[in-house]
Amino acid sequence: MTTVTTTPQSAMRLRELVFGAACAAAVRAAARLRVADALGDVPATAEELATAVDTEPTALRRMLRALSCYGVFAEQEDGRFIHTDMSRMLREDDPHSLRYISLWCTEPWTWDAWPRLDEAVRTGRSVFDELYGKGFFDYLHEDAHESAHVFNRAMTTSSMQSARDVAELLDLTGASTVADIGGGQGHVLASLLEKHEGMRGTLLDLPRVVAGADARLREGGSLADRVRIVPGDCREAMPVEADVYVIKNILEWDDDSTRRTLRNVVAAARPGARVVVIENLVDDSPSMKFTTAMDLMLLLNVGGAKHTRQSMITRMTEAGLIVGDVRPVNPYLHAFESVVPG
Repeated sequence: MTTVTTTPQSAMRLRELVFGAACAAAVRAAARLRVADALGDVPATAEELATAVDTEPTALRRMLRALSCYGVFAEQEDGRFIHTDMSRMLREDDPHSLRYISLWCTEPWTWDAWPRLDEAVRTGRSVFDELYGKGFFDYLHEDAHESAHVFNRAMTTSSMQSARDVAELLDLTGASTVADIGGGQGHVLASLLEKHEGMRGTLLDLPRVVAGADARLREGGSLADRVRIVPGDCREAMPVEADVYVIKNILEWDDDSTRRTLRNVVAAARPGARVVVIENLVDDSPSMKFTTAMDLMLLLNVGGAKHTRQSMITRMTEAGLIVGDVRPVNPYLHAFESVVPG
């Protein structure tokens, strides 16, 4: 048996990891208490911040000290606290805000689900139905309305931030129509239409989702006359024909729905149409610590999975698409270019 020497650094790192829940809980508490919103550009003491957010000063100082160890806030020599790049992203008004993402990843159900990861790993299945007696999305919309609101805000924030990157990456020269499949509120579509004047677009998603579409796309909006909003389920039918189909972050719930969605696109599209699939990857990505964690969360809550580069190419090829370039959109997302065969 090979003997491995344990270093003080590795022992310390493992101790830090097993206390990771404390860090996540502190980020959540700071977000819920709106500490980052209360701290402006002027350094503030824990007592001043406690008055602003209605907390006990000593306990708040302890939490801020813990967070500052991870670069979320910083403590000056005089004991006052200042912002860091990360703490500013807990502000709701920051253009790169991760406040709702931070809340979503630490919602109450996550604390029930994570301790059962060993069970999910043994079975390869979600633990959610057993925990709550119903599926994940049914639970959110029927029993956890605040959590559903956080989910919606988190997805909206994430979509708005990545939409700019997608619009910057995609060259739609020569195309006159684009379809955003499972596109949520249509932020990606809106960004593409704003960049490409004269292009027309279609947004397809579930009825309850498109009912809250981006105001730019709805009646009276700046892009409304160039948009068709189609309520529907892309896993069941694809009543959309376009030059370019964009499918972002929806091919992760389960293999069956992924296959059905891709095959529906291929069946509906004209030969030569472009299909651009945009996903987080659990390999070949600088954000693997984040994406592999999301992958495990998907296993716990819906039994889904994030893709590797090869698994995504395999699913697309099996559906009949001809896969071309795979390019990074940003540190978290990759775009898979493909065409429908002639």
